[in-house]
Amino acid sequence: MRSVVVLGIGQSQFGKFPDQTVAQLGSAAARAAIADAGIRPRDLQIAYTSRLYAEMITGQTILKEIGVTGIEMINVENACAGGATAVHSLFKDIASGYSEVGIALGVESMTTSPIAGKLIPPPKDDLDGNLGSAMPVVFALMAKRLMETHGATAADFAQVSVKAHDAGMLNPQAQYRKRFTVEEVLASRPIVDPITLLQCCPNTDGAAAVVLCSEEFAKAYTSRPVRILASTLVSGDYFFKKDDLTSFTLGKRAAEKAYETAGVDPRDLDVVEIHDAFAAEEIVHYEDLGLCARGDGISLLRSGATSLGGHIPVNPSGGLLSLGHPLSASGVRNICEVALHLRGRAGGRQVPGAKLGLAQMLGGSATGLETGAASVHILSI
Repeated sequence: MRSVVVLGIGQSQFGKFPDQTVAQLGSAAARAAIADAGIRPRDLQIAYTSRLYAEMITGQTILKEIGVTGIEMINVENACAGGATAVHSLFKDIASGYSEVGIALGVESMTTSPIAGKLIPPPKDDLDGNLGSAMPVVFALMAKRLMETHGATAADFAQVSVKAHDAGMLNPQAQYRKRFTVEEVLASRPIVDPITLLQCCPNTDGAAAVVLCSEEFAKAYTSRPVRILASTLVSGDYFFKKDDLTSFTLGKRAAEKAYETAGVDPRDLDVVEIHDAFAAEEIVHYEDLGLCARGDGISLLRSGATSLGGHIPVNPSGGLLSLGHPLSASGVRNICEVALHLRGRAGGRQVPGAKLGLAQMLGGSATGLETGAASVHILSI
């Protein structure tokens, strides 16, 4: 397997843009990534594009806007992990020698989708979903269990949101750039006890893209390549095997596989970007990713270690809670964020001296499965 380099990164503004098409959002991110890589659009050999609420041939529709036609294009869907799946697929093509350079793109227009402003509806044959087990309910159960087993409080969950919005204030591409206090988070509209509105990610329009290439190809464009040491993707197991509401088994497996492949320890990480669609979820990922021992996630949060300036900043971008969550774009965007820190180009939110980072994404649910997919990428410079 060949070494794979993140040569270019690009992201559109995140927010609510009902007047912008998917092609406009996606092409903005693709142009930015190609320009950042220093290549020409016609240099691309292959493209993977992810969009959850998609019409036909999303990738072709986007890339024709920047003059890219005729190459191999694959459109993928894997719920919120779709963007990470696109990156993983491209990674395998480059690592195997199938392609030298390509682009992975994630895009979503939530305000123009059929579910704009609503809960994502379950499929007609999803028994759990149709009985009321929507995402906020699932994560409220997780939060309640953390309160019972870990000594978590409602204020702890609110603090995750406060931390996210503090970081989002420093990110010019964030959907919400406003600070909140713990009291304001707790006083926001109740969703499902103990979750309040400001502990939920917003509906978001946006896109993100990465250009990946072989290390040999990268030599002509950079002397400090950001390498992908590991790219993992796993699917969820049967739900009846799950015995702990405060852990995602597939998330742990994806992380353990990534650490083994990369030959690193979670204690070596300098910066981490994770799926934080709901505030309580972040604490669970601390433990599943090995950032602390089982049962110590609350203590890690309270110590300030995962805040900007702490020894292991988590979601310095503002995360899904503040930056926004355009579903398929998020799994690409968090890889862009980690690469930005490793390059030392993250501005006011820069993690000083970052050399090793991790980007994680989860996606999907269905009756009988724990979760649909989990992906972990480990990057180094």
